[in-house]
Amino acid sequence: MSEKVLMKGNEAIAEAAIKAGCMHYFGYPITPQTEIAAYMAKRMPKIGGTFLQAESEVSAINMVYGVASAGYRVMTSSSSPGVSLKQEGISYIAGADLPALIVNVQRGGPGLGGIQPSQSDYFQATKGGGHGDYHLIVLAPASVQEMADLTVKAFDLADKYRMPAMLLADGTMGQMMEPVEIPEVEARAVDHSWAVRGTNCEREHNIVNSLYLKPEILEQTNFERFERYRQIEENECMYESFMMEDAEYCVVAFGIAARVSKNAVVAARKAGIKVGLIRPITLWPFPKKALAKAAQKVKGFLSVELSMGQMIEDVRLAIDCKKPVQLCNRTGGMIVTPEEVLSSIEKLAKENA
Repeated sequence: MSEKVLMKGNEAIAEAAIKAGCMHYFGYPITPQTEIAAYMAKRMPKIGGTFLQAESEVSAINMVYGVASAGYRVMTSSSSPGVSLKQEGISYIAGADLPALIVNVQRGGPGLGGIQPSQSDYFQATKGGGHGDYHLIVLAPASVQEMADLTVKAFDLADKYRMPAMLLADGTMGQMMEPVEIPEVEARAVDHSWAVRGTNCEREHNIVNSLYLKPEILEQTNFERFERYRQIEENECMYESFMMEDAEYCVVAFGIAARVSKNAVVAARKAGIKVGLIRPITLWPFPKKALAKAAQKVKGFLSVELSMGQMIEDVRLAIDCKKPVQLCNRTGGMIVTPEEVLSSIEKLAKENA
């Protein structure tokens, strides 16, 4: 077992990607994720990999498309405005059924906004983001260790289901330093028989494409892809349950908001309020079943977010609006405090006693 080292979250992502077998990185600097690109620029030449700072985010994502087509593990990273520029390419990658990893270390918006942490790209990540019907597997780390672990997990899931995955972190997760153990990854045999790797007379030529001129074929392809999505929702949902055994109220939060909320939950318990926390680790697939089960016993929910309220819609859908759901939020780069979450818990308990 390797020793723990003190690393920034962004650096942990980069090193974990290398351990996971990623030898190709294409990106463009933007705060607060620039350390990923800087780390890759140093490490990739030393291991015989490829680092390229593209002329734009649009170029970077299309380079990812090309390497993914050849069946190699590849990633790009950016922050909110840069990820917006990548959306057309991400849709093409999804439409071509290719595995790849996109990292979004979010900053405040809309527009250029600010460089402080945010969670306001939730809709963009979990609802597709680009044009057409598709999903990304979206993983939301809440510690530097999870930044590393979920990077490896994202690559594995992307390969397993032949689709792009996204690591959706906030600026705090990218910039904070914690002890982390970079996972040792065992080499796995992955079926890349679909990949484009030059001519070979012993097999049929592979073609990677997202263009279907016959509508009935495109429709059937989308149906088949969404059947795969259904399997992912059934088998790959990840979440953490905290003090939910006897909870009468449930806080839902991810990323840095979940870390803050845990402190508030503990404080509320000391004050006699039976509250627990469900932390989605996969934002897509969203932990619908866990929330629906919680809705059978709790009196109300509190969605804690660094946005104007986006995940709250998925919470309401998951529980079929059977219980009240309130919002505790900060936005624009501000981080909610434990005291603010505790105040919201107290309000929820008072109004739904």
